[in-house]
Amino acid sequence: MDNCDWCSLSEEDRRFQLYETGSWSVFLSDEQDYIGRCILVLKRHCSSLSELTDDEWGELRDLICKIEVCLKTVLGAALCNWSCLMNSFYKDPAPDPHLHIHVRPRYDKPVVLGGNAYTDGEFGHHYALNKSGAIPVEDKEEVFGRLKGWLDRFPFAEE
Repeated sequence: MDNCDWCSLSEEDRRFQLYETGSWSVFLSDEQDYIGRCILVLKRHCSSLSELTDDEWGELRDLICKIEVCLKTVLGAALCNWSCLMNSFYKDPAPDPHLHIHVRPRYDKPVVLGGNAYTDGEFGHHYALNKSGAIPVEDKEEVFGRLKGWLDRFPFAEE
C-alpha cells in the first residue's frame, strides 16, 4: 500500500524500532505520555484483528507477553493498557487502516530517567487523552536503550 504510512516507513522512521518478529515490528512511540509507550505494527497491510492468521495471533500473544515482562522488569510498570482503536484512519474519505496496537505502561511509582521523575497521575484510572507526550530526547533515548537492550538479550524461544 503506497499511501500507507506503516507500509512505507523510512530508515528515520525505524530509528526507534525496538524489536521485530516474522509478522510484527515494535516501535517506541513518538508520544511518551506514558513512559515506555510502544506500538506493535503488523508487517503486512491488514485492516482488522479479525483478519489475522493463526500464526500472526500466536506471535502477537507471545510478543504481548514479552513486551509486558520487559516493561515491568526494565521500567517498573505495574500493568499495561493495550488498545487497537483504528479510529484515526476513518477520518479520511477513503479509509485504508493498517493494524497496529498501542501499549501504555502504567506506573504506581515514578519512573526516573536522566534525573527526571515521571509520575503516572492517572494510575488506577483510564489513561488520559491529549496528555503531553513530550520528554527530553535524552530521556527517550534512555528508554529506548533500556528496552532494546533487554529485548535483544531475551529473544523468543523459537528464534
